[in-house]
Amino acid sequence: MLSEKTKGIACGILSAICYGMNPLGALNLYAENLSTTSVLFYRFGFAILILALIMGVKRISFRINKKELLILSSLGVLFAVSSLSLFMSFLYMPAGVASTLLFTHPIMVALIMALVFKERITSVVVFSIALAFGGVCLLYYSGEGIVLNTMGVILVLLSAFSYALYMIVVNKSSINLPTFKVTFYALIFCWICVSLFSFSDESFAIQPLTNFNQLFYVLLLSVVTTVMSLCLMNVAVRILGSTPTSIMGALEPLTAVIIGVCVFDEVFSLNLALGIVLILLSVMLIILQKKISKPRF
Repeated sequence: MLSEKTKGIACGILSAICYGMNPLGALNLYAENLSTTSVLFYRFGFAILILALIMGVKRISFRINKKELLILSSLGVLFAVSSLSLFMSFLYMPAGVASTLLFTHPIMVALIMALVFKERITSVVVFSIALAFGGVCLLYYSGEGIVLNTMGVILVLLSAFSYALYMIVVNKSSINLPTFKVTFYALIFCWICVSLFSFSDESFAIQPLTNFNQLFYVLLLSVVTTVMSLCLMNVAVRILGSTPTSIMGALEPLTAVIIGVCVFDEVFSLNLALGIVLILLSVMLIILQKKISKPRF
């Protein structure tokens, strides 16, 4: 029998790996000519159904009040912006690099908390920001000039910023609801936003699933990267706490990098390796300095 600590570590590692498999589903669905909005429409749609089933089995009430509705709808909008911009960035840059840049969100949380809520900026935060900036520069430039697509970098940084705002709203709103319930309603509003966005341009129109391959990768995103990742993360946080679980979250971008290189033949240079290491180090410093509660989808 596994000890509780070993179980927590295993769940934290598996949660990060599951979440890092986003590129595996997304890039294969793009290869099937599905639009970004179609991918997210089905991903969140199936995840909502699964979470509704889990809530029913656990007998979690679906009732919410007006204040909770306002907060949950705000979370849904923020997560929709984060998801759309991240998945769109996969079209412009290597998915592993995009996932690494997304991992800068704890640094953005620290900056926003300092600028808006007047929290003190420590020397550790300043050093972490410098490391992250150096890592981004290494990812963006090489000795031969610009490496990454500017639009891709802008999109993934927008995704990280939106996710940082999501975390702050969760923290500052002091919403007292079960994680499954928060995720369920936030995903509903996220799904509504994605659906509405699909009408903004013909290229974003929702397309039907036409073969088993498409259904398989949609379910991979819904079940593995959304529901399983969430459930495993909840177990890890309960046993180990938020800080160790957040540190194991470093496996998310590393998983995405490995998938990108091994499955999709993405280029992995020494320059990119050093950039990724600097960004991961900067985030580890932020996490170790202060515990950050990290609800995740």
